[in-house]
Amino acid sequence: MAEIINVNEFKNGMTFLKDGDVFIVLESSHSKQGRGQANVKVKAKNLFNGSTVNLSFTGGDKVEKAFVLKNKMQYLYPSGDQAAFMNMETFEQIEIPLKQLEWELNFLVEGQEALVTSYEGRVLGVALERNVVAEVAETTDAVRGDTVTNVTKKATLTTGLEIDVPQFIKQGEKIVVSTDDGKYVSRSQ
Repeated sequence: MAEIINVNEFKNGMTFLKDGDVFIVLESSHSKQGRGQANVKVKAKNLFNGSTVNLSFTGGDKVEKAFVLKNKMQYLYPSGDQAAFMNMETFEQIEIPLKQLEWELNFLVEGQEALVTSYEGRVLGVALERNVVAEVAETTDAVRGDTVTNVTKKATLTTGLEIDVPQFIKQGEKIVVSTDDGKYVSRSQ
């Protein structure tokens, strides 16, 4: 029997079915106007095609919960227009189209463990931690005397993602980066 969720109970990270597609809640907000019905606005990502959409529900609407499986696998390498992953217990390998992993590849390095998501046997993509540790591959030196404000500089990570980092970050350092927006969080311990 399918589990039903009231849209008033949406929380970030919940997965649900709508029109045959699986969505994950990125943000949700509730609003009530006077005597009218409450509205629930949801920013959700379609896990089948990767698009982000804004959905509106009337308070009290119900949707079916989507049970998305997460399997720990090792990211092996990109191969043409696919990315190869291996189950560490069974050594079974799968390939995921790179177009499904455009954002996630900014944070994946070869040999890294990742959670591969699937729904009813269909591979959806990779679930990333909220923050990941990444290595700075290239950056410029700090400008001496430029410390009055929070000045940043460009840095390129080993994955190829270019982000803004504080002036004190050097090449080869490990930093913590948010996977939500690709921004610098802190130095790695």
